[in-house]
Amino acid sequence: MALDPFAFVPLPKERSHVKPRLRGFTMMIDWGLGLARQRDILEIAGQYVDLAKIATGTSRLYQEHLIGAKLELYKKHGVRPFLGGQFQEYVFATQGVGALPVFFDEAKRLGFEAIEVSDNCIPLSPTERREQIKLARGKGLTVFGEVGSKTEKNAAAELVLQARDCFDAGAELLLIEGAELIGNGTVNTDLLHACRHDLDRDRVLFELPGPWISGVSLSEIHDIKKLLVREFGADVNIANVMPDDLIETEALRVGLGVVGPARKAD
Repeated sequence: MALDPFAFVPLPKERSHVKPRLRGFTMMIDWGLGLARQRDILEIAGQYVDLAKIATGTSRLYQEHLIGAKLELYKKHGVRPFLGGQFQEYVFATQGVGALPVFFDEAKRLGFEAIEVSDNCIPLSPTERREQIKLARGKGLTVFGEVGSKTEKNAAAELVLQARDCFDAGAELLLIEGAELIGNGTVNTDLLHACRHDLDRDRVLFELPGPWISGVSLSEIHDIKKLLVREFGADVNIANVMPDDLIETEALRVGLGVVGPARKAD
């Protein structure tokens, strides 16, 4: 029987260690991993990743057999792949709401079982948000809602209202846009407070900002990750983790990273 290395070192009980998890999700962002690299990453870290976002509209650029193989490989390792919301935004902006049923049907045909509905760049009214979520669900897709803008800062109370619209329309999970978490090097503590007290944290994922957001440095990304674990505990839901950072992120969760033992959430 295979033994875990350093098995005498206990891992914190407050961290969910067995998949499928009910909380403590790690979402990895996939910007175009080749199958060999994807396979290697899942072999070494697949037990620590729960969701994989096929980012933006990159799905349009794969050969069909490759996107199918990518999705199947994720599913084989117990990872739920989903279609990034900015692709839905692009279709909506360029072809109108009438194109969305075709878009959702194509996602299903290719093997997607879940899709993100967002308005990072193309604002949605509350009615549009609810209708697009219900339309995707009507096509047999699980929906992950996302709130927040990449370009405009929103009040925490407004994002909470949008989040509730997503849940009311049937979204399973809710992602908070990473650009809303930080501005000019300052963390949006109002938003963190609102998420703690006004939303079901087991269903909310905090996206990490990335280099695609002007002015955000790698050190700030790591600082936000540490802050989230410190504020919400080892089982905080973290999204937009880069493939090479999966092991580092899990080490941070369980106290084996550079900041020492993880603290239990209040």
